[in-house]
Amino acid sequence: MVRPIDWQLATITAVRDETPTVRTFALSVPDWAGHRPGQHVDLRLTAEDGYSVERSYSIASAPGDDGAVEITVERIDGGEVSPYLHDVAIPGDRIEIRGPIGGYFVWEPSFDGPLFLVAGGSGVVPLMAMLRHRARLGARSPARLLLSSRHAEEIIYRAELDRLVEAGDGLEVVHTLTRSQPPGWAGYTRRIDERMLAEVAEPIGIAAARTYLCGPTALVEGAANALVRLGAPAERIRTERFGPSGT
Repeated sequence: MVRPIDWQLATITAVRDETPTVRTFALSVPDWAGHRPGQHVDLRLTAEDGYSVERSYSIASAPGDDGAVEITVERIDGGEVSPYLHDVAIPGDRIEIRGPIGGYFVWEPSFDGPLFLVAGGSGVVPLMAMLRHRARLGARSPARLLLSSRHAEEIIYRAELDRLVEAGDGLEVVHTLTRSQPPGWAGYTRRIDERMLAEVAEPIGIAAARTYLCGPTALVEGAANALVRLGAPAERIRTERFGPSGT
């Protein structure tokens, strides 16, 4: 039996653009053991001379499809893995992965209370796995996603998020655009702050919600501290962060 820490070969089965700099890669993993929303995989590339590099990527897909896993990757100029995935990798290629990894930043529909999600840029990826899982299982408990992006064209999963909201199962998505806004924009136009968090979370109740924050370190730390000041129990807040991206 393959363990999560064992490397195995996955085949890229499809690639789709999410934004001009973000792509989703569908993978077929023959010995995939299944995952929980919020977990991640490690990906390893090895050159002909033996040099290898590893990166961790959140799983974007909901559990339930045997051997089918999706990761969503933002292209980082000067990076060693994301440019290869964006510029070289095509369906049929095989890459090494291991996982699923992580147990702290996970959500299950059986957890009590409303769901409050806060993301900056590609931090929405593991939260999307939660929302997809929620929709697949028909959960109807209140859920809110506050998503910060720099420009409208950089909103990851925008069309799918709209469809999830239209399903009318208790989900609401609130956007803020921090750099530019299109004509007629009705959402927020600044970085996430305490007042914004209070306004977005108020309808579901901050104290009762299970909260997941993912994004650049400054955004996550600032939002987590603000939520505690607003009355959110620290033990019901889960955070995952990465390096600065300017979101």
